Amino acid sequence: MPTTRRQFLYLAASVTVIPIVTPRALEATPAMLNTAIRNIVGEAPIRTGKVKLDIPPLVENGNTVPMTVSVTSPMTADDYVKSIHVFNEKNPQPNIGNFYLNPSSGRAQVSTRIRLADTQRVVAIARLSDDSFWQVSADIVVTLAACTEEVN
Repeated sequence: MPTTRRQFLYLAASVTVIPIVTPRALEATPAMLNTAIRNIVGEAPIRTGKVKLDIPPLVENGNTVPMTVSVTSPMTADDYVKSIHVFNEKNPQPNIGNFYLNPSSGRAQVSTRIRLADTQRVVAIARLSDDSFWQVSADIVVTLAACTEEVN
């Protein structure tokens, strides 16, 4: 039997409306950044210097941000960069990337493109062959955010 308009309206009015709540995307915090860094360096002191981070201070689109990290090192068997680690402050995953080098790498430099969720600080840390850690950071202003996913 077909439903009349009156029956339809009665049924529609009697349905309980349940708001659909979507979970918010995981928001990173400075504490997550510090934890990610400590997972790499442990309790070792981190010095400033030797590392250069070439990244635009203002980006229009956070989906593809060019970045180059270079470290002052002769890259000899006795003195070389073991690894370069890049972190960010507000992306859901604070560790952007880990790059492992050796004396055969020729020079201590990595280039890539990253995604940034919002205006934030990016930190690059280099581990040298003497197990010392060196860092540099840069504040980046992002006008159109990336890394924001809505789960439905």
